[in-house]
Amino acid sequence: MNFRLPLRVFAAAAMTGVLLTSCSGSGGSPSASASSPTATVTSAPSPSPTTPGPSAPSTTTPPSTAAPTTPAPGGSAPAFSLGGYQPLWPFATLAQAQAWEREYASGGHQPWHLDPGQTALSFTRGYLGFREIDRVSSRRVSGAHARIGVAGSGPEGGTAAIVHLVRYGTGANAPWEVVGTDDTTFSLTVPRYGSAVRSPVVTGGRISGVDEGIRVQVRQLSSTAPLGSSCCTPAGGDNQLWKQSVSFAGARDRVLTIVASTGGHVAEVERFTVTAVRTG
Repeated sequence: MNFRLPLRVFAAAAMTGVLLTSCSGSGGSPSASASSPTATVTSAPSPSPTTPGPSAPSTTTPPSTAAPTTPAPGGSAPAFSLGGYQPLWPFATLAQAQAWEREYASGGHQPWHLDPGQTALSFTRGYLGFREIDRVSSRRVSGAHARIGVAGSGPEGGTAAIVHLVRYGTGANAPWEVVGTDDTTFSLTVPRYGSAVRSPVVTGGRISGVDEGIRVQVRQLSSTAPLGSSCCTPAGGDNQLWKQSVSFAGARDRVLTIVASTGGHVAEVERFTVTAVRTG
């Protein structure tokens, strides 16, 4: 008896020590992800020019800044990274963008690539086919990023979208590349930006408006016609969810553009939003 009681006390004390040790380990919260950038345009250039190379290529875009990566071992030139952004238009690859830089340096070829406003309008009117959107309504350039608002020229033509562009390269003459849009009252958040998709793809987001009809298209830079289209999902209300499935075929580019548009009150296309996805 005289030995058992101290042993129980000792065991309890030992167990208490173990519990205290296990509860005192360091903890930490995961880093918060930055909010996704968005996009918009100002002075109206003429219809979309052609782009060099064999073929030219949101909503939410990733919170990253285009910058050169660390130089490779052996002193070779640094590779360039879009920092998580996907190249939508007008260049499918960095090699195409650099080929244009050389052509511009030697003969001033297609100088509009150096103007984010003209590039945003050409993307909207030429690539997406929204011809009635013909002017820049806002312009914000900060370092390697530009956000250009594009709008129709009618009396009630408000900003249809804010197009987000990034300099594709590191030189003084690096051209502007469309990577997505910044969204407010109309968004395209499904599928997730940069995710891999297959046909049919479910799309969706949020919208505020009255009697809206949403059309969705899947496009690739190397094709003039959409790979697939779906019309028209009725929507409206205040910040309401919308959802629509679209089938597509013939995808061969690495990056695809999904564009959702709505209109019909004062113009066929009054608002649009785009996101970038990869072929599955």
